[in-house]
Amino acid sequence: MSLNLPSRRVARQAATTALSSNPSLPFLLPCIQRRTAWMLKNKRPDVDPKTKPQNPLTEEFLRRKPKQVQQVKGDLASSSIFEDEEIAGSKPKQIDIAGDGEEKGQLRARDPKTMAAALDPDPDARQRWERKMVIREIVKRGRLSRAQMLKRQERELLSKSHDFKTSVKKLVPLAKQITGKTLEEAIIQMRFSAKKVAVEVKEHLEHAKNEAIVKRGMGLGGKKDFSPVKIQTKDGKRVKVDDPTRLYISQAWCGRGRYTEEPDYRARGQINVMKNRTTSLTVILKEEATRVRLHREREKKEKNKKVWVQLPNRPITAQRQYYSW
Repeated sequence: MSLNLPSRRVARQAATTALSSNPSLPFLLPCIQRRTAWMLKNKRPDVDPKTKPQNPLTEEFLRRKPKQVQQVKGDLASSSIFEDEEIAGSKPKQIDIAGDGEEKGQLRARDPKTMAAALDPDPDARQRWERKMVIREIVKRGRLSRAQMLKRQERELLSKSHDFKTSVKKLVPLAKQITGKTLEEAIIQMRFSAKKVAVEVKEHLEHAKNEAIVKRGMGLGGKKDFSPVKIQTKDGKRVKVDDPTRLYISQAWCGRGRYTEEPDYRARGQINVMKNRTTSLTVILKEEATRVRLHREREKKEKNKKVWVQLPNRPITAQRQYYSW
């Protein structure tokens, strides 16, 4: 019969037996090497670990490498609305760009040549566009189109919100609800609405109102010679206008945004993928003066419309003196 023993165990027993009989064979015993931090620390006491190794190629590369210019913070323009002498104090001393020496801790004056890289990246294209605009003005003899005249006379603002965590199907009814209403009335409607997303719509309308006042100067009033007038909107509602600068929502629409996926764990180990929809709301704010103009244009068009008659009185043409049968 043969004995099945691991070869590793047999070799270890043989080495132990040989070492006990012959102590001059220590290499046959297994040796475990252990490394400690003390061994690595005192390995070469004559070498300082803080000194960097000297390499002539590295020193030559560092010597020829151009030094990076430290970025200097610019100064505000003299016409900036953020410049407040009482809060900021006296202006720092400006540095002459043409000079060689630069003083630390002081701001650099604005250089038009440096700013032109961002403000005017393609001078040739800008000059061609300016030439095209001059030719257009000469051809039109300074006359403006109707759309350009309305842009100069009336103000409007387009404001787009961030993505709300709701779907288009849920947000469209709110967009239809606020369209055509004054901004204050729309905010009140969203305040008492039972919809969950109405809170975010209300916040966006308040933000759009502030944006229209600051950016466009809308809704500030100041017209005392305006007499109240009753107008009819496009959808047939009667509205009384007391202030021509009052804001109203001309248009409101929704836009689909990105969506995130979330697992929906079901029975029997099944997993469905749910899509969390997001939707944005865009509104266009205008002043009541625009709605008054549209009302008067519709009335004028209706007044100039000809009366319809069943048999109009017009000359008979393309007739022959013979019967056609």
